[in-house]
Amino acid sequence: MEIWRLPISASQRGKLISAGYTSLSSLSSISSSDLARELNVSESEAMNILKVASHSRGSETSNASCSIVEVLDTFQWWAGAQSAWDMLHDEESLMHITTSSADLDNILGGGIHCKEVTEIGGVPGIGKTQLGIQIAVNVQIPNDFGGLGGNSIYIDTEGSFMVERAFQIAEACIEDMSEYNRFLRKDFQECKIKMQPQDILENIFYFRICSYTEQIALINYLDKFLSENKDVKVIVVDSVTFHFRQDFDDMALRTRVLSGMALKLMNLAKRFSLAVVLLNQVTTKHTEASFQLALALV
Repeated sequence: MEIWRLPISASQRGKLISAGYTSLSSLSSISSSDLARELNVSESEAMNILKVASHSRGSETSNASCSIVEVLDTFQWWAGAQSAWDMLHDEESLMHITTSSADLDNILGGGIHCKEVTEIGGVPGIGKTQLGIQIAVNVQIPNDFGGLGGNSIYIDTEGSFMVERAFQIAEACIEDMSEYNRFLRKDFQECKIKMQPQDILENIFYFRICSYTEQIALINYLDKFLSENKDVKVIVVDSVTFHFRQDFDDMALRTRVLSGMALKLMNLAKRFSLAVVLLNQVTTKHTEASFQLALALV
């Protein structure tokens, strides 16, 4: 069971998620005093949270025990095995999302890969947001033109998303497809009429995030959102560490929260066969008597 399903108050759930606790198992080995300190609540409140979590975990275990015989009767544990050859075939058959740059696509092995998390970093002003918007548009290129024909999710943590620029990129994308159509002399008139820039913008689900708490809550909500919107083929986070570079005195806690969020995104990419693109800032780090640019919080 995940924390957001726990029968406690919304504020308590929010504090748990913000502290990096996303599942009942993450609460199994912590003391009430430590939990009270991390959540900034009284120890009695922390004890009550742990009590509710323990009861829910017990119910979950009981339900699992009742159905374990049925599971064993219908499932063979070796059924999930996959050969390396099959894995290679699956990877080769996966579609990619073009970045509209042949050189960058070559560096990435054909473009942005589905079922994977791709992190792209750079100094301010280099064009990370532009690339993120381009990917959110390009994922909608129809299958006939080598695209995925899917929708996109754009998570904006910095307020840098420009809808006017997205409209311009959508116009350019349609123009590129028209030129491609004329080059191959295919009759794509009907599809061309149907696909307009406003249609592309309508298929970009935009989320504005103003704090790391909202970001964590949204990542946990994406599972439900993707189950209801199965056409989504890419998630763009711009940028992934912006809200985590401040208001964190406990570095171990920050690492745990970021690791949990990254794991959640990787699971979403695998489960829903979509691509996740994390845009990140860079910082200067001192290593081996020299200063080098590195991705933030890595």
